[in-house]
Amino acid sequence: MAGNSQRRGAIRKGGKKGPTVGSGGQRRRGLEGKGPTPRAEDRPAHKAHKMAKAAAKHGGTGAARTGGSGRGSTRRSGGKASSEVVAGRNAVVEALRAEVPVTTMYVAGRIDADDRVREALKAATARGIPVLETPRGELDRLTDGAVHQGLALQVPPYEYAHPRDFIDPEAPGVPLVVALDGITDPRNLGAIVRSVAAFGGHGVVVPERRSVGMTASAWKTSAGAAARVPVAMASNLTRALEDYRKAGFFVLGLDMDGDVELPELELATEPIVIVTGSEGKGLSRLVRETCDQVVSIPMSSAVESLNAGVATGVALYEVARRRRTATQ
Repeated sequence: MAGNSQRRGAIRKGGKKGPTVGSGGQRRRGLEGKGPTPRAEDRPAHKAHKMAKAAAKHGGTGAARTGGSGRGSTRRSGGKASSEVVAGRNAVVEALRAEVPVTTMYVAGRIDADDRVREALKAATARGIPVLETPRGELDRLTDGAVHQGLALQVPPYEYAHPRDFIDPEAPGVPLVVALDGITDPRNLGAIVRSVAAFGGHGVVVPERRSVGMTASAWKTSAGAAARVPVAMASNLTRALEDYRKAGFFVLGLDMDGDVELPELELATEPIVIVTGSEGKGLSRLVRETCDQVVSIPMSSAVESLNAGVATGVALYEVARRRRTATQ
């Protein structure tokens, strides 16, 4: 009878057999894995979810400044596109002064307000940037443990142009593009973007791999020029240079062992792409082989090489000078 009683107890109301005693089936569902723990931003009850939702709601504020005017103003997100956090009072104030695009400013609760904090709050309010009061523990997590001093900015992903955007027969002026080969310092990129704007260039191309992208530091160094000069990302720099050549551009590489010195450059008045290599390694082999000419900048023997940003600025000045002379 005991056996019949156990068997009857195992029958559910729906008539189906349930877990048997001793089988472990009674808690099988409870022991099954439920998958990875969702991110804090994906949990509705978590504060990070509310913060992310607020940032998304105001995501257009300030970010529109990443769009350039004129040629190449249509941007695409490239492989380097990712949000960035600027942490620390000095860094935040400098970024806001340089009008770096910002989606959200985070301020620690009960922060000791000094002149930098007050300036940051005033600038954020003037630009319509959402300001969120955030617990210090959450700020530590958002800044990945950096010394934030109670202040941080969320910088949106930069929207890159496509290299072909600079091939536009109807665009005014003779095309002038700068491509970077192995430049990893964001300050060099920012300085080059600034020089391109100063000397009438149309855009900058960076490779997707082994190269710096448009970070907040690069934007800041450009001194606002990044709002006017589009930066394109090439999945393969050599292929992009070949496309420019097919479109009628001349590709000029900058290297201390050049075929011709900059003052003797005769192609300045043609559509050109100036390729700058890294200080340490210079132009990579494939990129060098793709160039129509390799140009060197004459220097004193006491100086081995120029900073990549300075070298590019010198070359752009010479091209701009020759173009002005040709039109006079």
